[in-house]
This record gives sequence, C-alpha cells and structure tokens, in this order.
Amino acid sequence: MMLRYALRTVRHRKGGFLGAFLALMCAAALITACGTLLETGLRGTIGTERYASTPVVVSADQNVHRTTVKHKKGKTKTKHKAKPIAERAWLSEHLTTRLSRVPGAERVIPELTFIAEPLTPTGTGGRTAYGHAWDSAPLTPYALTTGTPPHAQDDLVIDRYLADRARLKPGDRLTVQSTQGPRTYRVTGIAAPTGDGIRHQTSLFFSTAEARRLASHPGQVTAIGVVPAEGTDTADLKAAVAKALRGTTAQVSTGDERGPVEFLDAAAARIKLVSMGGAMGGTSLLVAVLVVVGTFALSVQQRHRELALLRAIAATSGQVRKLLGREALLVGAAAGVAGALAGLPLGSWLHGRFVALGAVPATLQHTVSVFPLFAAVAATIIGAWAAARISSRRIARIRPAEALAEAAAERGRPAWGRILAGLVLLAGGTVLVAVLSVLRTEPASTPVTFLAVVVLASSVALLGPLLVKAAAAVLGAALRRTGPGGRLATANLRGNATRMASVVTPLTLLIGMTCTVLFVQPTLGHAARAQAREGIRADWVLASEGPGVPAGAARQLRTDRDVATEVVRTTVRVGLDKYAAQGVSTAGLARTWDPDVTAGSLAELTHDTVAVSELAADQLHLKPGSTLKLALGDGTPATLTVAAVYAKGLGFGDLTMAHDLVARHVDNPLAATVLVSTARSQEELAAAVRKFPGVRVVPPATADSLQAERLQANAEVNYFAMGLVLAFTAIAVVNTLAMSVSERVREFALLRLAGATRRQVLRMLRTEAVSVLLLATTLGSGIALAVLTAFSIGMTGSAAPAVTPLVYVTVVAAAGLLALVGTALPGRVALKARPVTVATARE
Repeated sequence: MMLRYALRTVRHRKGGFLGAFLALMCAAALITACGTLLETGLRGTIGTERYASTPVVVSADQNVHRTTVKHKKGKTKTKHKAKPIAERAWLSEHLTTRLSRVPGAERVIPELTFIAEPLTPTGTGGRTAYGHAWDSAPLTPYALTTGTPPHAQDDLVIDRYLADRARLKPGDRLTVQSTQGPRTYRVTGIAAPTGDGIRHQTSLFFSTAEARRLASHPGQVTAIGVVPAEGTDTADLKAAVAKALRGTTAQVSTGDERGPVEFLDAAAARIKLVSMGGAMGGTSLLVAVLVVVGTFALSVQQRHRELALLRAIAATSGQVRKLLGREALLVGAAAGVAGALAGLPLGSWLHGRFVALGAVPATLQHTVSVFPLFAAVAATIIGAWAAARISSRRIARIRPAEALAEAAAERGRPAWGRILAGLVLLAGGTVLVAVLSVLRTEPASTPVTFLAVVVLASSVALLGPLLVKAAAAVLGAALRRTGPGGRLATANLRGNATRMASVVTPLTLLIGMTCTVLFVQPTLGHAARAQAREGIRADWVLASEGPGVPAGAARQLRTDRDVATEVVRTTVRVGLDKYAAQGVSTAGLARTWDPDVTAGSLAELTHDTVAVSELAADQLHLKPGSTLKLALGDGTPATLTVAAVYAKGLGFGDLTMAHDLVARHVDNPLAATVLVSTARSQEELAAAVRKFPGVRVVPPATADSLQAERLQANAEVNYFAMGLVLAFTAIAVVNTLAMSVSERVREFALLRLAGATRRQVLRMLRTEAVSVLLLATTLGSGIALAVLTAFSIGMTGSAAPAVTPLVYVTVVAAAGLLALVGTALPGRVALKARPVTVATARE
C-alpha cells in the first residue's frame, strides 16, 4: 500500500522531487565515471605491439618483494608483498642459451630496448621512439620494404611511419639522440610492420654492436622472445620455458600479459589510475552523501505541513517513514539508472582527457563493465533511502499536534541530537587537521586533506541553523539600514534559519573544497622551488628540449677552473617504500649545490655512500655512518653508508647518490640538468655546447621557471581530477537555491498582497543571497585556511600556504554569481503569477 501511495505522491509532485532527482543523478554519473577509471586501473588491457608475433616473452621481474612471517598462538602466517620499480629491470643474456634448448622452441630472439630520439623538424607525432637491434625485428615482425639491413655502426633502419613523417629515404642522414651523445646515422633501409598494430611507438633499428653500445648494459637484454615450433601449443611452450627458468626471477608472459612487459609506463599507470579513481570516487561519494542529505532535508521541510496532516489523521511514525523511504527508493532508482548511463560517456571522456594531459598512456585501454553501473545505482538507492530516513526522523517522531505547530512556524532551535552530532563532527575535523600537520608525505596527506574539508563542511551542515542565526545577529543592524528588503531578509534569516542553512552548506563546501584543490599543489610546489632556488649555487644551468643533456656536454664545459654537475633523477625503493632520488657528479659539488647539510659532509659522497634528507633520516632512523639497504631504479640491490643529512629534501629529493651509480640503473641516463660554476659568459658556454642539439644555456632563474611549468602541468591533472567533484558541488548549490526559492511562492504572494512591490521582494532575495554568501565565504575560507595551513606545516615545515589573491577572489566571485543566479531566476519565475491567485490556491 505504501508503495502505491509513494508512486502517487511522486507522480503528483514531480516538481518537488526534481531537485533530489538531479542531485542523485549527478552523483550516480560521477560515481560511474570514477568507477570506470578504477576498473581500468585494475583490469584495463595493455595490448602488445612490439611482441605481436612472439607468443612467449621472457622478462625480468619488475617488482621488489618482501615476505613477512608471523608466529602467533601456534600458527604461522606468511605475507608476501610486491611493489613495482621505477625503471626497467634487465635479464642476463646467458638465458638465451638455456632457452634455446627448450623443447618446442623454434627460435629464441633477444631484445634490446633503449631511448632513441630522432632529431627531425617534424618530430614523432606524439609517439615514443625506441631503439632496437635489427636482429630483434622478427618479434613484431618488421620487414624491409626498401634498402638493406644495418651492418656498420653508423647504419640505421627506420620504420615506415617515421620515414613518411620526416620524408626520409635510404641514403639520407638522420641525427639520433640516444643514451650517449647525439650521433648522425645513414639510413640504409625502411621497415614496415605486418598489419597496423603499431600505433603508439616508432622504432629505429641499429646494428647489433651499436645497439649494445647504446643500451649500455653489457651481457644483459631487455627481454627474450620465444617462437614456438610448428604444432607446439603456446601453453605447453610457456610451461616448458617456466621449467627451464626455474631458480631465476625471470617472468614468462603470453597473451595480454605481454603488454605490461612492453609498456612499463602503462603498467605503472594502472597503480596511479587506481589511486586517482579511488580518491575521486571516495571524495565524490562523501560529497554526494552530504549534498543528497541536504537536498532531501530541504524536500522534507517543504512538505512539513503535508506530513503533519498525515500524522494528524492517524498515520503512524512507521507509516510516514515507510512512505518517505519508498519515495526515496523510487526517485533513487530512476536517478541512479539515468546517472549511471550518463556516467559511461563521462568516464570515457575523463580517460581521454587524462591521456591528453599525459597522466595515463594511451596504451592502457579504457575498460568498461556492468560493475561501476551497478555500484552507482546501488549507492544512489541506498544513499537516497538513508537520506530520507535521516531527514524524516523529526517529523516521524514528534506528536501530531507538535508536527502541525512546527509546520506553521519553524522550531526555535535545532534538536539536541543534531547539535551534538555537529559538535562531534567539528571535533573530528579538528583532529584530522591536527593529524594533517604531522603528515610529511604527499600520499599520506592528500586523502586526509580532502577528508578534513568534507568532515568540517558536514559539521557546518548540522550546526547551520545556529550559525545562520549568529550571522543574522551580526549582520542584522547593517541589513536593516538598507531598507524594507533588508529588514525582510533579516527576519527571514532569523525565522527560517534551517532553510537558509540548507543553502549555506553546499556553498561552504564549494568554496572550501575549491580553495583547497587550487592551493594544495602550489603550497607544495612553491616550497620545493624555494628550496631549490636557495640551494643552487651555479652560475648557469644546461637544460635540454629533448630527452636530456648528454654527458659529453658536461665534459665539454669541465676545466680546472670550471665545474659542471650532472643531475640524473629516479625513484628507488627502501624496503617497499618509494623515495625520490638523484645522482650528482661529485667533483666540485659544493660550488654548484648546497642542500643545507645538517650532519655529516658531502665531501664523503662517493660510489658507496649516500646523502639523505631529514625526512628520510627520520623515517628510516639514519644518521651519518648508518647503513642503508635499497633497491636502485632497476631493482638492483645496493648497500650504502650515509655520508650526510640535509634539510632541503623537498627541493632536491630524499636520497642523493653519485651520478655514475644512479645513471647505470635508469632507462634514461641523460642528465635532467647540468649545474655550471664558471666565470665564462653565456655566449661562450653556448658556443661550447653548440654541437649538442636542443641543449640550452640558461640562468638559474630561467631553469626555475621551466621547473614551475612542469609542476603546473602535473598540477593540471589534479585540478582536472577534482574539477568534476567541484562541478557537481556547483550544480548542487544552484539546485538547492532553486528548491529553496521555489517553495516560497505563497510567501511572496502574501508579501505582495501586504503591500511589498515586486522589486522589494527581489531585493529581499538578493540581500538574503548576499548574507548567505558572506557566511558561506567566511566558513569555507576558514575551513580551507585551517586545512591548508596544517598541510603546509606537515609538508614544508612552515605555516605558509600559497594562496593567490586573484584566484581566491575569482572563486568567491564565481560562488557569488552562482548564488545570485540560483536565487534571482527562480525568484522572478515565482513572482510571475498573480498574488491573489497564488494566495488563494489550494496547497
């Protein structure tokens, strides 16, 4: 029976449920979109290109591992964890001999892969360029369409894509920047792959000897392809290969498993996408719950008289709760299905934007299944039902006579339970802010940052009526001086504080969340750049427009009087924990670089020592003389002695080692920058490195600006990721404002009949909107300031959040525009009808 009443109510009150429907639909769309990103990270396919014709591929283990054994109550528990390394791990070339003896293996093909950037005016069209030995061409396979294979060290075969793009033909000369200095090769042939499966890379093939020189890993290979003999099943061959490799850490891959072996960046992007999708989805869910509860609370408040009459004619508390619950289930189901379907193209668009921004490689294919849709619909239905139950607690519990009295006039103060819950959330938010001030790593602090904003905004939602009344008391005198509209607005703020609070909450959340999103990354970036500026003593910096600065350019500048410090960057693992690291050439280091050493000395930095930041020293309990065991970028274990501890870890990374130690274990050994201390002029230095294409000599200030641009590019991904959550919040602001104004049609008609003009009523609405905006701006800004200050203390050691005044004013102005538009447009529509008609109409 209640379901029939609920259907009838929804059918006859479509306008009343429209606001809740829109809020739930947007929430479902956002949850679905985030769910598809999460699923792509978990199950997304990475298709192979290079190994298309090689059913079995052997590669090195790309993870570091840790096994823990616990003995408790006579039971032994073993846990195994693995984390990916930052660079490519290499295999011993001797494994090819072992694999050639495997039954069913017709051919074993060793593979070398390394960076090889062709220096052409047209570039590579967004494709990544890799160098290989011509012997590995059958892995795809590539076949010559014209010319001859490379034999000499300066011979080169290029693929058809690059040849067409750069208009190259056999006999032309092409300069390539690889792991060594740039070198000019003679194009001897053009090769094309079978089919059109190569879409994300371009290949340059060298002679075997030259490829080994450029790969810089003597006795090692990137991977080994195993081609089965005719009639041999791939699964049988895989099992035989795995048996032959028993006792090694080599991995055997077939089918879709070959993709992650080929595209390491796509495999790493999976983890990033899971983290990003989970963070977006979690934040979206929290925001959605807050917004939807507020929307339903306003919807129930608008029906207070109707529900009170139901109580007065003998409807029980349980029946009222069931009615509202059934209505919420109906609206939630319809909104959930519509939003989930809308979320599919939204998720695809999100993935495309992340690919365009460089956050996700195109080789990680977007994956969609029914699970995100079901999750979004379920979350929407459950959220709608829970929101209705929470919103109906008051009207369902009080006596019918009290319900009719409260329908005529708003209750004097909120229920004690609501006030207590608000205070608990306020205390919880304060605790989160305090915790945030002691978190010193970005992965730990980022989720706490946004959770603190949502929790504090939730406390505002519960304490909103009290805050609105307090604001009315403070602003009342000033508002009354503005005329009749101001006096009416003051009376409404005092008499309808609950309704006004429902508008304050989404505005507060919008301003607080937007300011936090916009200023978190600049706070961290500005502190890191400040440390880098203070620590770089160099007169000039070498920067590259290509993959990096060759070692030859640094050698060209080194003299008895001049110092050139090469800096190569990577990520290492200490246990399973990840640390940013760099390698620096140690000769004359003190003349170009000062990380503010607080213990030990950089003079002790050698091939078997390491300097660590104060953060890393605290986390790993290190001091000068301590032993540090770590896995280098490619997973190679190393045991080093701590030589120094420095303060500027934010600007220079947590670990600093000798340049040659790091460069041997990274995919790109070219220097990210070269710091030069010299008395020579910029022109003299530029002349010395002229033979290195793309290498520029710039002052440290220009290098700092380039670094700022790179940080901004990285920050854009985070802005975009959270932008949808902010857009949802903005929609909720307009939706709530429209609902709040539309319920007051009868009130406006009575004001008009009492003598108020249409202009005075609109002025009253504008004054209310400005008052609400001032309160929301104060609360939202206070929340953002508290959270950002705590974030700054934890991450940078100083209470100095980077807030750009113009950006902040723009945020407040945008929120004000939403508030005024969301109030004025519904207000004008509400005032179109004749006052007498509205006042005498049946409710």
